[in-house]
Amino acid sequence: MTIVPSVCPLDCPDTCSFDVTVEDNKVVKVRGSTANPITRGVICNKVSRSYPEFVHGDGRILTPLKRVGPRGKGEFVEITWDEALDAVRERFTDIIDEFGSEAILPLNYAGPHGMLAGGSMDMRFFHRLGASRLHRSAMCGGIKSTAFKATLGPVGAMQPEQIVHSKLIIVWGNNVTFSNLHLAPLIKEAKKKGAKLIVVDPKKIKIADQADMYLPVKPGTDVVLAFAIAAELERIGALDEAFMAEHVKGADEYLSAARELTIEEASDICGISVQDIQSVAELYASTNPAVIAMGNGLERNQNGGNGVRAILGLPAIAGKFGVRGGGVIGGAGNLFPKTSEKLTRPDLLPKETRTLNILDVGRHLDEDDLDTPLKGVFIYNHNPVIVAPDQNQMKRALSREDLFIVGSDVVMTDSMRYADIVLPASTHFEHDDIFCAYGQPYVQRADAVISPVGQSLPNTEIFRRLADRFGFNEAPFKATDEELMDEALDGADPRFEGVRPSQIPVGTAISMEKELGEVILFKNVFPKTPSGKIELLSDELGEKFGQRKISYNPLKSEYPLTLISPSSNKLITSTFGGLKQNDAAPTLEMHPLDAKARELSSGDKVRVHNELGEVFLELEVTEAVRPGVLCSPKGFWFKTTDNDQTVSALAPTTKADLCEGACYNDARVEVEGVN
Repeated sequence: MTIVPSVCPLDCPDTCSFDVTVEDNKVVKVRGSTANPITRGVICNKVSRSYPEFVHGDGRILTPLKRVGPRGKGEFVEITWDEALDAVRERFTDIIDEFGSEAILPLNYAGPHGMLAGGSMDMRFFHRLGASRLHRSAMCGGIKSTAFKATLGPVGAMQPEQIVHSKLIIVWGNNVTFSNLHLAPLIKEAKKKGAKLIVVDPKKIKIADQADMYLPVKPGTDVVLAFAIAAELERIGALDEAFMAEHVKGADEYLSAARELTIEEASDICGISVQDIQSVAELYASTNPAVIAMGNGLERNQNGGNGVRAILGLPAIAGKFGVRGGGVIGGAGNLFPKTSEKLTRPDLLPKETRTLNILDVGRHLDEDDLDTPLKGVFIYNHNPVIVAPDQNQMKRALSREDLFIVGSDVVMTDSMRYADIVLPASTHFEHDDIFCAYGQPYVQRADAVISPVGQSLPNTEIFRRLADRFGFNEAPFKATDEELMDEALDGADPRFEGVRPSQIPVGTAISMEKELGEVILFKNVFPKTPSGKIELLSDELGEKFGQRKISYNPLKSEYPLTLISPSSNKLITSTFGGLKQNDAAPTLEMHPLDAKARELSSGDKVRVHNELGEVFLELEVTEAVRPGVLCSPKGFWFKTTDNDQTVSALAPTTKADLCEGACYNDARVEVEGVN
C-alpha cells in the first residue's frame, strides 16, 4: 500500500490536491493534501467517498464496444481497439466524402479539466479533420467571464486568501459549500476577526446560516438589486467621485440606469425589502475593505451578463478597489500563462469552419436545420442528455438512426448508451496531466498513480491513434504528453523559475501571484480594457451583443413558478451520477405558501411540468427557498426517474444577454400532486 500525490480534475474552482492510497493497482482511498495552500488538506465528501467506486466500479467501461440494440438502451458487444478505430475512420470518411468535413462535430465539454484531457490532442485531430467547431463556454461560465473581461479586461482580481482581511463579505449567487468549498473556512476566519457576511441567493444555502444578512433575491433580477443598491449609495452620498472620474468609463450611464426605478419598484421586482436594500447600501458604504464573491449561479438567466456587470459596478462607484481584501474575488483563470493555440493548433484547419453553439446542437440534430447537416458526432468529456437544456430534444436528436455517434468516457453514462461505438477512457489517476484552476492561482501537475484500468486509454492516446488511422502523420500528432504539457503553458514565464511545465514536481503548487505577492486591483494590477478603465459602458459588448449599456429585461411566462437547478453535495455536474449511492431521485424544494396554495405536503409525489417536459419528484416543503421559487439539483441520471426526464428537461434553450449563454434558471413551471 502506498500514498501518492494527485490533483482533483473535476469542474470546480478549487482544484484540490490529493493524497491517494493505492493497493494492488487500485485506488482505495482519496484524501486531501496540503500541497495546494487554498485547499489545506480538505476535500469534499462526494469526492473522497465516490472516487474508488467511480474508478473500479461496475459502471466502468473496460473495452471498446459496438451497439447492437436500440439507441439509448445500452446494448453492446465487445470489440477490439483496431475494430473500433477502423469503424470510426470508415464512417467518418464516408460522411466527409458525401457531406463534407463540417458534417462531423466534437460534442465535448468540461469533464476532466486537466489541460491535456480537457482539450489538446483531441482538438488537433478535429482541427486537422476540418470538423465543425463548438462554442462551449455558452453552457456555463461564458456569460460571467465575458462580462468580467468586458468590464475589467483579462486580468486577475482578488484571490481567495485575501478574504481573511475583508471586513464585509458579500457572497452573491455562489453556493460556497457545494461549489467553492474552500472559501467557506476563509470566510469563517474573517468573521472571527469581526467581518460581516451578506448572502444573496434565492435559496438559503448553507453558508447563509452564518450570515448577518440574507437576501433571497428573485432569480434573474440581480441586476435590479445591484442597481437599487447603487442608487441608494448615491442617495446617501457614498460615491467615490474621484475614483469614478479617473478610473471608470460609463459611471454616469450606470447611475442613470440605476435611477430609472424607485427603490420601491426595485424592491417589488427583485423581492428584497426596501429596508434591506438600504441596510446593505449603508453597510457597504461604511465598511472597508469590502469584497463581493460572485458565483456562476447568477449568470444562468437572460439577464445574467448584465447582472454580473451591475454587481461589478458597485465596487467601482464606491471606490472599494486598491486595498487588500477589497473589490471582487475572481479572474483567477487570467493569471495563468496559457498558450492555447500551441496546445490545440487551430492552424491545422484546412479551411475556416463554422462554429456551432453547444446549446443549439440538440436542435440542429433534431430539426436538421443546417445547410451542411450533422451526420457524425463524437461525444466525450460530456453527458449531454443529462446536462443540456431541453433534454427531450437532445434525446430525440441522439436517437436518429442516420446519425453516427462515437462516444468515449470512463463509465457508461446515459449519453454513452446512444453511441454506435464506445471507447473506454482512462481516469486522471491513470495518466499524467497539468492543472490550472479557475478559482485560485495555483498550477499543479500530477503523474498517473495506477496503470490504465482494463483496455482504457487517456484522451491524448485515443486521439493519437485516431490521427494515425486517418493518416495524419505530421509532427503535432506525434507529440508526447510531456511535450503537450510544455505547449500548454509558457515555460519562459518567470514565475516558473526555469522549470518546464512538464517538470513541475508532483505534490507541489506554483502560485501565479508570486511576482506581485497578492493581486490587488488598482494597486499592482490595472484594467486591461480598451480604455484602461473599468468599463460600465462597453463598446465591445454593444458591437457583439447590443449590450453597450447595462439593462434589465423582465421575463414573461404563463407558468407561475421559477425552477432553479444548482449543484448538490452528491455530484459534480453529472459526474458520480452512476454510482449506487446516487440511485435515489433528488427532492423538489417548495416554500410553504406555494405548497399550501396547491394543497401539497412534504413527502407528496409531484409532477413538475412545462411545455418542454415533465419530471416526477418527491416534495420537500421548506422555507429554504423563497415564495415562487422551486429548487432541485442538477446532474442526476435517468435511473432516478420514472420517465427518463430530469430537471434539464424543463430548462429552456433561450439565450442570455451575453455570450449566447444558457438560461437554466429561466425555467418556468407549474407543480401538481400525483395520485
